[in-house]
Amino acid sequence: MEEDFWHNRWQNNQIGFHEAKPNPRLLDYFHELDLKHKSRIFVPLCGKTLDIQWLLSQGHQVVGVELSDLAITQLFASLSLEPEITQSGELKHYHAKNIDIFVGNFFDLKPSILGHVDAIYDRAALVALPEDMRQKYAKNLIEITNKAPHLLLTYSYDQSLTNGPPFSVDQDMVQTYYSDHYTINLLGSEPVPNGLRGQFPSTQSVWILKP
Repeated sequence: MEEDFWHNRWQNNQIGFHEAKPNPRLLDYFHELDLKHKSRIFVPLCGKTLDIQWLLSQGHQVVGVELSDLAITQLFASLSLEPEITQSGELKHYHAKNIDIFVGNFFDLKPSILGHVDAIYDRAALVALPEDMRQKYAKNLIEITNKAPHLLLTYSYDQSLTNGPPFSVDQDMVQTYYSDHYTINLLGSEPVPNGLRGQFPSTQSVWILKP
């Protein structure tokens, strides 16, 4: 998808994907990653998600990447943090205690910039990308995180009824993107209340991927 699509969504406050509280699936299944205190969690395409605040409250460090400067300005305001802002390659780096967010194109994020991560939490990244970008995204994610364990949320629905994002990502797709590098297990799956956008039957699934 073109970068302007997402910039326009943020500028026009068309951010229905932003949740008003931490995602219940994160709270229910985060323990499956079996992480130590102060682990560093990577949240790709993070927006201003309240999941970050929850992860910080659990004593972890968070690193994210996001295209929208506006989203990250709002994120740090919501956290009552004043970030130090520097340039890291093609990306703008927002830093405060226990949190690093890189603003720019995900594909400009290199291992030397990202640093070590202990786990990945992907609530809204894979499903935000159309099919022709997802394979590239998954490949880059695996490379820059050195195959860190991965908590993944997906939606599946009849893509012919409506277009994404979020796009439909079914079990076969998850296997295609990740099975060469991870053992994949389905932790839970349930219908989306009232369906996608309140009208299209959809199922949300939670996956744990371990190298």
